[in-house]
Amino acid sequence: MKLIHLVRFSLILTFIVVMLGAYTRLADAGLGCPDWPGCYGHLTVPNEQHEIALAQSLYPSLTVEADKAWLEMIHRYFAGTLGLVVFAISVIAMKTRQLSYLLASSISVVVIFQALLGMWTVTMKLMPIVVMGHLLGGFTLFSLLAITHWKLQANERTDIPPQTSNDNGLRLLAGVTLLVVIGQIALGGWTSSNYAALMCTTLPICQGDWVAYLDFPRAFELIQPKQESYEFGTLDYGARMTIHVTHRFGALLVTLMVTALAYRLWASKAADFRKVSISLLIMLVVQIALGIGNVVLSLPLVVAVAHNLGAAMLLIIVLRTNYLLWQSESLTSTSASLYRKENAHE
Repeated sequence: MKLIHLVRFSLILTFIVVMLGAYTRLADAGLGCPDWPGCYGHLTVPNEQHEIALAQSLYPSLTVEADKAWLEMIHRYFAGTLGLVVFAISVIAMKTRQLSYLLASSISVVVIFQALLGMWTVTMKLMPIVVMGHLLGGFTLFSLLAITHWKLQANERTDIPPQTSNDNGLRLLAGVTLLVVIGQIALGGWTSSNYAALMCTTLPICQGDWVAYLDFPRAFELIQPKQESYEFGTLDYGARMTIHVTHRFGALLVTLMVTALAYRLWASKAADFRKVSISLLIMLVVQIALGIGNVVLSLPLVVAVAHNLGAAMLLIIVLRTNYLLWQSESLTSTSASLYRKENAHE
């Protein structure tokens, strides 16, 4: 199998793992199995009478909930498979030198750290900073695999694409937009891990005198006081409401930045950039609609998971924009260098 095909498979698998992770978290199944990497001391969910008896003896204060435990274990099975695929990509890429050592090793390092975060998510009983880190780790792996795919695609091209832009202002806008989107994803993870998604039930900001309840120091205290469990949240209303409101203002900022970027890309009149511009606007509209749906419909599971996946896709499209812009710069520099060498020979 060609390396690029393996990378494409890993991208599909990562998307599934991100979806399963979001579903598991939003279905309150993050502690469906109280141990790691097994489940109540088994490699599968205990369902026989003697297995359940053993589980209850190991964890007498817990009740085996098979549906939640299976959600957790299925997520782990897929994540473990993804880890093996990523390790294979790293080894093949290093042996064949199709990728830089830094990129080939980075994806494996992220997978290892993701496994640790998955373990800590369970052992630290859904501590918000760990849950948010696990979400960001999944998005980071998705992004690195996307870059890997684009680089392998470029290696297979026999032609050199023409320069499409040398606009430093556009590159700056794309870079800032990428940072804003990453920040908003982190805010979304913090909102979810602190169970703050239903704190505001009206649009556009929040119900009642929400300003009077703002509590930024408590809301963004990353290392929270030790608790027996962080499941269902430990913050008071004011802190959770502050997190939710901040996420909504973040959504407004993302909307402005992505719209501005899409406009500038369209104005460049380059075909590749116009395609990306349309993709950005479509994904932005979908994300806004899903966000509104979460509020109006009181966070239905399907819509909430779709909103999570939409954030991943928006991130990849903005990342693709940055990649194309800096690829243009790289190609421009290479072309200029070749031109100077040719003239020197003359």
